[in-house]
Amino acid sequence: MATRQSVDAFLQRCEDTIQYAEEQITEARKQEHYNTTEYTNAQLQLEEVTNELAKLAQSCNDQQRERLHRMRLQLQQLQNDMTLDVNVIQEYNM
Repeated sequence: MATRQSVDAFLQRCEDTIQYAEEQITEARKQEHYNTTEYTNAQLQLEEVTNELAKLAQSCNDQQRERLHRMRLQLQQLQNDMTLDVNVIQEYNM
């Protein structure tokens, strides 16, 4: 079973990843284009923590699993936002 400390540390890592991704979205929206390397890196980080979250959830109790579920929803929403933004920016630049 996952310890409370390991879940808390992982959730903090998720929060840091979300903050980084939100910064990349903000920058892309301001400039109407995006820094491909940084933006893609943010997307990859979101994907990695989402995959790790799924693995961690298997060894958690119900309360921990609920916290991870709420975080997964945030991560997935941000992934969707980033994908949609890329599509809009690419169409705008055509």
